[in-house]
Amino acid sequence: MAQDWTPKSWRNRPIEQVPEYPDPAALADAEARLASYPPLVFAGEARQLKAGLAKVAEGKAFLLQGGDCAESFAEHGADNIRDFFRAFLQMAVVLTFGAQKPVVKVGRIAGQFAKPRSSPMETQAGVQLPSYRGDIVNGIDFSEADRLPDPERQIMAYRQSAATLNLLRAFAQGGYANLDNVHQWMLGFLQDSPQVENYRRLADRLSEAMEFMKAIGISSENHPALRETDFFTSHEALLLGYEEAMTRIDSTSGNWYTTSGHMIWIGDRTRQPDHAHVEFARGVKNPIGLKCGPSLKPDELIELIDILNPENEAGRLTLICRFGHEKIGDHLPELIRAVEREGRKVVWSCDPMHGNTITLNSYKTRPFERVLSEVDSFFRIHAAEGTHPGGIHIEMTGQNVTECTGGARSVSADDLSDRYHTHCDPRLNADQALEMAFLVAERLKDGRQSKPAMQVVGL
Repeated sequence: MAQDWTPKSWRNRPIEQVPEYPDPAALADAEARLASYPPLVFAGEARQLKAGLAKVAEGKAFLLQGGDCAESFAEHGADNIRDFFRAFLQMAVVLTFGAQKPVVKVGRIAGQFAKPRSSPMETQAGVQLPSYRGDIVNGIDFSEADRLPDPERQIMAYRQSAATLNLLRAFAQGGYANLDNVHQWMLGFLQDSPQVENYRRLADRLSEAMEFMKAIGISSENHPALRETDFFTSHEALLLGYEEAMTRIDSTSGNWYTTSGHMIWIGDRTRQPDHAHVEFARGVKNPIGLKCGPSLKPDELIELIDILNPENEAGRLTLICRFGHEKIGDHLPELIRAVEREGRKVVWSCDPMHGNTITLNSYKTRPFERVLSEVDSFFRIHAAEGTHPGGIHIEMTGQNVTECTGGARSVSADDLSDRYHTHCDPRLNADQALEMAFLVAERLKDGRQSKPAMQVVGL
């Protein structure tokens, strides 16, 4: 247990990105009710994820982390969850085959409701109201009633997270993740893709491998690994009152875990070493992510690593790098060298979304070519430094939205208004997400030092 730490010790530290609730008594009541509710996830599951991330840190696995920018109450439905999970599994099978390694699957889902904002207030037509901070805090409509922070939204977020987790567990363990199904979904994408020939080679090799396994008697019927998968949840731990209420002592180890999700991360705006968010995260035993932006200096990073992972445990800390395609070359190498010099065990993950946001036709968007450029640079830099490019962290959806320009189907600036549905930042649609998986798989294949013997590796 972290020294001098309690689930509420963050309350004695300075804090950023905190909403101002008009009724403190109502807030305290909502948090007390949450503290009495059952956990959403369990400590053993968080330890299982940490073990998987430890393999990523050692270069023996790859991390795929992705999902919504910010989940919404209005779009909560079985079809949306299914479509996201389906797109995510397609990415995972492509990456597994490309890397010839297990893929650790972590969704930004079942808890990703709160969003940091550059300004606490928003002005429209001369009217100033609190900024939208995610459905767990306030509403997106620009009205005084909607923008007022409401603690009852935390209860709604808990209930939606519980329902989402229930369905995800059913999908992961109930046969929906059968490798045969995922492979057929991927082939459907190839048939419609303008870049079908670019992906056909990998898809054909995967088909041959599956046919070979069937021929020697290895199938989803006799190997559960081919019909089930492990899937974990994550979110930014921004609303610390909610996180404190969901933090419990694990009866088997005596350690504290936040049971709001398997993994939590600290954002680039809230990573001050002496502030509340770092104070909270250092005391829970869940895997922790740390967003690393252009302003982070090497010595600051080492200080944060020592606070968040003092025992230097592999799998405890994931560094989620979000520089932008033009800045990654100026910042990532010096961070890698500092971590290597100090002998710290971390997972290196690339967030190519947040540093590549621009505005076109009054819409926030992310050009797909810039997103891919940052991923390419991430792999090249790690190859040059002799370190492991451990994973990718993307904002995506299973829906056919038009929020990021480019991709094989060439979403243009004029197309953005067609299906721009995000509540916050632009997301890759299902086709763009799978296209990225194919391209990353090629980088992983190129980076393999030798071709290992064939293994039965499920999703």
